[in-house]
Parts: sequence; C-alpha cells; structure tokens
Amino acid sequence: MNLANRPNLKQALAAEACGTALLVAAVIGSGIMAERLAGGNVAIALLANTIATGAALVALISAFASVSGAHFNPIVTCAEAALGRMAWKRVAPYVVVQIAAAIAGALIAHVMFEMPLISWSHHERSGIAIGFSEVVATFGLLTVVFHAARANSNAVPSVAAGWIMAAYWFTASTSFANPAVTIARAMSDSFTGIRPVDVAPFIIAQIVGGALAVVFFRWTANASIAPTHR
Repeated sequence: MNLANRPNLKQALAAEACGTALLVAAVIGSGIMAERLAGGNVAIALLANTIATGAALVALISAFASVSGAHFNPIVTCAEAALGRMAWKRVAPYVVVQIAAAIAGALIAHVMFEMPLISWSHHERSGIAIGFSEVVATFGLLTVVFHAARANSNAVPSVAAGWIMAAYWFTASTSFANPAVTIARAMSDSFTGIRPVDVAPFIIAQIVGGALAVVFFRWTANASIAPTHR
C-alpha cells in the first residue's frame, strides 16, 4: 500500500472512488439479493453476503492496489499516514472521495434492485458487545493486512478478504470495519443496513481499533524470529 512512485493524486482518487463505490454496491446489492432469495433464513443470507463481499474485495484490491493502494477505507488511509507510508496531505482528499463513493455505491445498489435511492435503515446495531466487536474487527483487519503487506504484498487481497469473511461470522457486528461503508449502509433499509443513530458509535469503535492496530504494528514490525538453539 505504499504510494511512493505511484500514479498522481487524481488517478489515485479515481481508483479509490471506483473501488469504494463498487465495494459498497457489492456489499449492499448482495445483501438485498440474499435476503430476497433466502426465504427468511438469515444464516443463508449472511453466507451469500459474505461470499460476495469477499470475492469483491479480492478483485477490487487486486485491480487498484497499484494505482491508489486500494484503501477503500478512511481508517486504512489514516493508518497509512500515521505509519509514514503516505503523505498526510493526501488523507483528506482520500477520505472525502471514499465517503462520497460509498454513498454512490449504495445508490447504485438501490437502482439495480428497484429500491428508493435513499431508504434510511431501521436495522438496530447497538450495545457494548457490538461496539467492542467493531474494535476487534477493525484492529484485526489492519493488523493482518499490514503484516501481510510487509511479508508479501501479493497476499494482501486474499488476506483482507479472508479476514472480513471470517469476521462477518465471528463478530457480533458482522464486521463493518470501515467508516465510509458504515455511513453508506445507514442509507439502505436492507439486510446490510444500520440505523443512522448507530453510525457514530460504530465509527468511534473503528477509530479505536485502527489506532490500536497502528500501535501494535509499530511495536511488532521490526521483530524478528530468533534462531532456535538446542
């Protein structure tokens, strides 16, 4: 995700916009399709949503990593800057584009499934356990991605997708781990939605998880495995 020697800012922002919009369209669109086809079986709907989201992540990160770093996530962007891997002056443009593109992705999904462009969600996602789940989900996402990138950057698409797919199932929040996606999902009264009132606590939890991941990565990044002596 290091942006050194990569395309200019306009090209990077275009890639972030395209990738984020398509990611959100995949998340919300697959949720709508899954809910319609699952016949009320929430587990089947979540499984379908999980597979589609993971597949989209692999494709989009692979496609845009060399152009923008394929962040698609304000927490990732801020963490990259905090680690000195991108200039702080790029953070605000990235975050604005990510949020705007995420909203566009929600609108795209709604058009595809003949829903109102904006339908505020009534899906409650509140409570200490769910907030803590978002801390865990975001911390885990950044931790596995940053360490994977350090070892083998080609592994990042599958590592990121693998974490999100797993965390869909083992976290109580179903692992949003992304403020831009959280905001967009509040605008969709569908399977993947979140009540607008629950958005701020989710984002706060995501920021905490991201900050912890940065601290942890700084501490462990220079670690090496000592040889074993028998």
